[in-house]
Amino acid sequence: MLRVSKLTDYATVLLGLMAEAPDRLRPAADLAEAARLELPTASKVLKLLTGAGLVESQRGAAGGYRLALPPDRIAVARIVEAIDGPIAVTECASHAGQCSHEAHCGVRGPWQRISGAIERSLREISLAQMLAPPSPDSPGRGEIRIRLA
Repeated sequence: MLRVSKLTDYATVLLGLMAEAPDRLRPAADLAEAARLELPTASKVLKLLTGAGLVESQRGAAGGYRLALPPDRIAVARIVEAIDGPIAVTECASHAGQCSHEAHCGVRGPWQRISGAIERSLREISLAQMLAPPSPDSPGRGEIRIRLA
């Protein structure tokens, strides 16, 4: 089963909370409480998001976190990469030379194509789209079609 990590999932939740008022600074404790996360977990995710340039932080009594970019300019791929690193289904799809079977593997190319299709799809979806209510003519959020090009 392919799935994003829990920390990436938490990152989208925290970013979604900040997107409610993108210019407002929110303390980590408030974000953690609203997301129902432990403060150390929320703090770890916020630090990674800040390091990736998706979130700005301000220290001090009136400090906190806010989005560094508008929600429609934050691609889901950037969130995944900020938390989990490069997007790839298999190790060889992101780093050549990591597998001892690479030289005689007949499926590396197709796995690279699949990884590329997933990455392109995640780059086309913004945080704003993730947060939008489902349209009446679609079954709901998350209906994404991936093309293997």
